[in-house]
Amino acid sequence: MTYHPKSEFLHAIQSRGFLQDCTDLQGLDEALTKGVVTGYIGFDLTATSLHIGNLVQIMLLRWMQKTGHRPITLMGGGTTKVGDPSGKDEMRKIISVEQINANADGIRKVFSRYISYGDGPTDSPLVNNAEWLDKLGYIDFLRDIGKHFTINRLLAFESVKSRLDREQALSFIEFNYMLLQAYDYLELHRRYGCILQMGGSDQWGNIVSGADLIRRVEGHEAFGLTTPLVTRADGKKMGKSADGAVWLNEDRMSSFDFWQWWRNIADADVGKFLKMFTELPLDECERLGALGGSEINAAKVILANEVTGLCRGAEAAAAAEATAREVFERGGVGEALPTLELSRDEIGEGISVVQLLTRAGLAGSGKEAKRLIADNGARIDDAPLADAGLMLTASDLESPIKLSAGKKRHALVSLRG
Repeated sequence: MTYHPKSEFLHAIQSRGFLQDCTDLQGLDEALTKGVVTGYIGFDLTATSLHIGNLVQIMLLRWMQKTGHRPITLMGGGTTKVGDPSGKDEMRKIISVEQINANADGIRKVFSRYISYGDGPTDSPLVNNAEWLDKLGYIDFLRDIGKHFTINRLLAFESVKSRLDREQALSFIEFNYMLLQAYDYLELHRRYGCILQMGGSDQWGNIVSGADLIRRVEGHEAFGLTTPLVTRADGKKMGKSADGAVWLNEDRMSSFDFWQWWRNIADADVGKFLKMFTELPLDECERLGALGGSEINAAKVILANEVTGLCRGAEAAAAAEATAREVFERGGVGEALPTLELSRDEIGEGISVVQLLTRAGLAGSGKEAKRLIADNGARIDDAPLADAGLMLTASDLESPIKLSAGKKRHALVSLRG
C-alpha cells in the first residue's frame, strides 16, 4: 500500500515523482512534522557547471526549503579528489586542486537561483567537505571510522558489484569514497544537526552507510532518501543533448539554447517534467501534460519559460521566448541567439564558413560542418548554404549574419567592435 505522508515536504516530493526509496519513510515523516529538519545533498566538483541531470537534486533542496526545512548544499571539494565510483564504468581521472576550486566557483552561481543562503532557521549553509577531509589524519580515520565498515558489506554494494562483475578496475582510492561520504554525513550531523541525506538512486549504498554510521557512533536516528533515475521518453538519461551536456550556467550554454532544449522535449515528457522542474500546481501540470496536437506546443513553451526562469531569471526566459518566436515564426534574427564575435585580426583576409559553423558551436568539427553543408542542413541568413569553401571577410560581418544547422539550431556571427 502506498504510504500517505503527513508532512508537506514528503507529500510534495512524492506527488511530483521525486521519491524512490527511504530508509524509514514513516520515521522521517514524523520528524518532519515535529519541527525543522536539516538535510543535505553532496555535489562533486567535476566541472565548472552542473547540468540538468543535477536539477532533480537541486529542486529537492528547493522543495525542502519551501516547506519550512533547512537544506545543506555540500560542495565536494574533498571527495572530488578521490572520485565517486557509483554508476561509473571506469576510474575517474584525478583533478587538480586548482581545477576543483575553479569548478566550485562556477557551481556556486546556480545554487543561489534556487536556494536562500544565510543564518536563518531554514537558510542553507553552503559547506565544502574539504573543511574537514583535508585535515583528516588517516590513521585516526581508520581507527575511529574504518572499524564500523566491513569489506564484506562494501563489496555487496551495487556500485562496487557492478564494476567488479564487468571486470572494470576499482581503485583503492575510489573504494575509500564510501567511507568518506559516510563521514561527511556524520560531520554534518555533528556540526548542523543534519538527520537526512538525499541523492540519486545510485547513492543508496553510500547514504545507508552514512545513516548507519551516525547510529553506531552517536546513537542518533538518521535517514536516507533517494530519487529515481529520470529518463526521457526515448529512454535516454536526463542531462544530455545531441551536442553534449545541457549546462545550467550561462557561460557554458546560452539561455536561448537552454530554453530551446526544454521547448523541444518529447510530448510524453511534458507532464512529468512540469511536475519535477517547475512549481506549477499539480493539477495544472497534469492538465498541460494531457494536451494533444498543436496545443502541447504551448505547454512546452510554459515548461521552457518556467525552468529557464528559475535557472536563468525571468528576463532571460522572456528574451529566449521572444527570440524563438522571431526566428521560427517570422524568420528573423532574434537578439538572444548565441553570438560569436570576431575581431578583424581573427578574420584576417577571410574566414571560412566551415570555421564559423564550428566556432559558433553548430558543428563539432570541420568535418562535421562540411558534412552538414553537403547534406543541405546548413543555412546562412535563412538561405541554403551549398559551398563549403565560402570565405567571409570583415566587411561581410559588419552586419551580423545568422548561421543555422537544421531547423532548430542557430547562432549569430558578428564583427567585434
